[in-house]
Amino acid sequence: MADIQVFEGALDKGLEGVVACTTAVSSIQGNTLSYRGFTIEDLAANSTFEEVVFLLWNNRLPTAAELEKFKSDLTAEYTLPAELIQSLKTVPTKVHPMQWLRTAFSLMSHWDADANDNSEEANKRKAIKMVAKMGTLVCAFEALRNGKEPVAPKKDKSIAWNFMYMLKGGAEPKADLVKIFDTCLILHADHELNCSAFATRVTTSSLSDMYSAITSAIGALKGPLHGGANEQVMIMLKKIGTNEKAQQFVKDALSAKEKVMGIGHRVYKDGDPRAAILRKMSDQLTKQIGEHHWYEMSTLIDDTMYKEKGLMPNVDFYSATVYYSMGIPIDIYTPIFAVSRIAGWIAHANEQYANNRIYRPRGKWTGKTGQVWKPVSQR
Repeated sequence: MADIQVFEGALDKGLEGVVACTTAVSSIQGNTLSYRGFTIEDLAANSTFEEVVFLLWNNRLPTAAELEKFKSDLTAEYTLPAELIQSLKTVPTKVHPMQWLRTAFSLMSHWDADANDNSEEANKRKAIKMVAKMGTLVCAFEALRNGKEPVAPKKDKSIAWNFMYMLKGGAEPKADLVKIFDTCLILHADHELNCSAFATRVTTSSLSDMYSAITSAIGALKGPLHGGANEQVMIMLKKIGTNEKAQQFVKDALSAKEKVMGIGHRVYKDGDPRAAILRKMSDQLTKQIGEHHWYEMSTLIDDTMYKEKGLMPNVDFYSATVYYSMGIPIDIYTPIFAVSRIAGWIAHANEQYANNRIYRPRGKWTGKTGQVWKPVSQR
């Protein structure tokens, strides 16, 4: 009974406010998000995704020589093994892309000699391969489900450039869109102890291999309350259809106690700083494609939710219209999240390996007590 009393005091559904570990990867203080002490606004304005990945893994910005070496190491690992591509052709594609990606990423470990080596050097090699190949995997899915051969990445280009190039079947992307997409990758690269980062750390804490840990994270990211929310935002906007229906949609949803996707955040109470950056991108890009009503509809929902409930948009809300304006298929939005967030997952895995204790929380008992077994004839 003493244990039950302890757990009654400690119970916190969803672990809200519970500090589960120490971390120096990223932090949220008020409405300020920082990676290794650099604000997201600073990094989004001045950095590249590759430089941010180095920062997350090494706790410092690279020198010019280090950055060139790091980019060279990444580009050398862009391509998927031919045998893996052949195997991926046998994986059904009439599923959600995140379901396919979860399988494909796990399958990739079968072609990695380092897969079950948890040494620091092996994990460094795996980390490079994982970040380099994640975008190639996602684009391979898009090609295969359309009956086409995957486009090979170009080794002299960035992860952002190659993703847009491969996704569009080998058409060279516009430089301004590559820059915007690279910034989106930076914005999504890490976010303290979010659901998928925690999934990474829980699996890592058992001293399982990094492929298993990242596969756990992909599974967590798939959910509509986490990475899947950006996809649901665009589906919601299409369902609403016109600006005139936006405010009423919100009021009806609130009356029915239904969630408005992309609005509100468990941690940010004064606004998600990433949403502010993406809002400007959405305004710009929807104008460029002549479909500014998507942005206008979004702002109407944004403003109405703040007026009615005091809630503000999160990173998923405006990223939906940004990706839509780039011509990216709606169901690829969450896989893009994985292309970026794998950088943070790996940083969390490495931090967990370096200072590990297996996660083993307790649960408050709410079931029956005093049960006594009886033979089946007496039940």
